[in-house]
Order: sequence, then structure tokens, then C-alpha cells
Amino acid sequence: MNPKMRIRLDRTICDGFGICAKQAPKHFSLDDWGYASLIGDGTVEEADRDDVLRALFDCPVHAIVEISDNEFVGEAPPNGTAATDEAPAFEARWGFAQ
Repeated sequence: MNPKMRIRLDRTICDGFGICAKQAPKHFSLDDWGYASLIGDGTVEEADRDDVLRALFDCPVHAIVEISDNEFVGEAPPNGTAATDEAPAFEARWGFAQ
């Protein structure tokens, strides 16, 4: 069984296109000016995964990001070793470095 997907929305870069609310209305709402807000805590049920991924991929400013459980406690490299010059401390997700 796959772990549940979790997302976050960076409202500081949202430009109010509204695509997310159109693609995944259970997870995004729009305020009076058209800017998105995340509904709930960002946990995505398996049945909503495709809709949320479509919203993530279609966001023109990439304000939606998938997060992992260890993101809040400081990520370690996948093999658990300390980061070195040869092993960068960031991880690429969805084509963007974080």
C-alpha cells in the first residue's frame, strides 16, 4: 500500500490562476481575489490523487508541492549518510530542486 500523498501550498507565490481549484476542488478553494487556499491539512486520499497531481502539474507558478513525512524533521540523504560535497543535501521532486 502506498503512503498517503501530502501537499502544501505556498500562498506567497500563488498568482490566482485558479487551476488548482478547478482540478481538485476538494483540496483547494479560492478567496474573493482568486487566490488559492488549501482545504484541510494537505493529506490526499488515494481516490483524489490524480486530481491533485493534475493541479500540481498544471499550476503555472508551481505553488503546490508534494511533501514527505521527513521534510519537517530535516531530510537526510536517502542512504542515511551525512551530506558531503559529492552528495548534495537536496532532493529533486517533480523536476524542481528543494
